[in-house]
Amino acid sequence: MKHKTIIIVAALSLLLSSTVALADGEVSYEYSRTKDEYGNRLVSPTGVLAEPVMSEIYVLSMSRVFIFTDDYYQLYSFGKGRGVESPLSVAVDREGYVYIAQAPTEEKRKQRVSVFNPIFQWERDIIVKGFEGDEDFTPNRLAVDEKGRIYVAGQNFPGVPVMDREGKILEVIQPEEGGEKVTIDDVAVDRGSGRVYLLSTAKSRVFVFDENGEMLFKFGQKGGSSTKLSRPMAVDVDMRTGRAYVLDYMRHTVLAYDNTGKYMFEFGGMGWSPGWLQYPIDLTVDSSGRVIIADTFNNRVEVFKPAGGGE
Repeated sequence: MKHKTIIIVAALSLLLSSTVALADGEVSYEYSRTKDEYGNRLVSPTGVLAEPVMSEIYVLSMSRVFIFTDDYYQLYSFGKGRGVESPLSVAVDREGYVYIAQAPTEEKRKQRVSVFNPIFQWERDIIVKGFEGDEDFTPNRLAVDEKGRIYVAGQNFPGVPVMDREGKILEVIQPEEGGEKVTIDDVAVDRGSGRVYLLSTAKSRVFVFDENGEMLFKFGQKGGSSTKLSRPMAVDVDMRTGRAYVLDYMRHTVLAYDNTGKYMFEFGGMGWSPGWLQYPIDLTVDSSGRVIIADTFNNRVEVFKPAGGGE
């Protein structure tokens, strides 16, 4: 019976890996990064960020932050010696300050957002508090807008606190559906339009707000088949076009939506070869429209390029 189970699982994996592939004519696989500058493997990358000012790419892997140029040359990395212990997410403001959401550790039991200056020296930790429910708030994902406001999505928290660089709470954005506040698991800011995108994994929905905190529209439909979201984990936006990309952890795919929330296409699927994904956990869009994915279980970062630059 045990051998039959293995055969069934293997057959299912093969079926899943052939169901999506690249969206014909919409996106093409470009590159995979699997090692650092010393030839060491990138182990289970958990976060990626395309920083638009310097056009640098940040990758979180274990207890390190790797920084690459937009043509994948590694510039720098820093880790525990600089105060990086349990990184969950990273954001960078226009002045080059780096914000890293960190989970509790044995040494530092309080969850926090660590602040590093432009030469990657630790300056302080921010404990996110000053709003209802803050005693249980655990920072998970971060985003920074053009004004330097920091958006913090927490674990199992209904909404997103917005704070300044010193940690002062400015507001809490709390979308509702069916009369109930919705837990938010990821946040992205379109620096071109100022729109804020809030992703709810439980609802399989993205809520879009303007820069003044007014809700504009929402999109996404729950399900396990094509065009639908099973377990969305990350969202980001092409600031040139307003096209949004949503990463689905369980379907091993990325779904693309236009700037009104209309479904466009999807790509990916479960697999191990270049261009396929295995339980990806984060994505980002760089200034040229390339989609960069933390392909966690494949221990790599994958890069996809939209046709025509995403126009």
